[in-house]
Amino acid sequence: MIRTTTAVAAALACATPALAGLGNSASYGWDDGSASILGGFNNDGMSYSNSSDIFFGGSGSLFLQETDLGGTPQTFVAWVTGLEDGDSVFGSFMAWDDSPGASSSLRIWGSYTDDANDISSYAGSAGGSSAYSGDPDGDLWQELSHEWTFDSNEGERDGLVIQIRMYANSSGDGLYADDLFVT
Repeated sequence: MIRTTTAVAAALACATPALAGLGNSASYGWDDGSASILGGFNNDGMSYSNSSDIFFGGSGSLFLQETDLGGTPQTFVAWVTGLEDGDSVFGSFMAWDDSPGASSSLRIWGSYTDDANDISSYAGSAGGSSAYSGDPDGDLWQELSHEWTFDSNEGERDGLVIQIRMYANSSGDGLYADDLFVT
């Protein structure tokens, strides 16, 4: 049973998160003109901007670009806290990728936290989908999704961070994310 609300990308920019949805679900589409993220790991070489030129729904998307190659940047876009063993969390976003089967690519992933006040309180990988952006059929937009079953590690963890991971082999290639959904 999810006992607290989901924080989605704009949460750091606003005193009250701009969430669309009811109950235990939320969505965010970067339509407010910001390039809001909740944080990240190994993303010092990342740049983020809002795009009103390429978007899936609404009027904007998040443009991600790795400018300093090294490691796998993790962009935190949602955080669910107050979880209990066995709780199910589903996350998805639309990824725009014009390089099927090649880098750069995006992927949905998760990590656990152990401090409900600190999104960077890493408490282990939660894994994610084996799918990467870049539909071999040539569709530029593709949904990346995953469902996690929460494991508290005997009460040591209480949160799940949903990440957009970027895999790039050359700087300059940028990709887009839009229509984040969490339930």
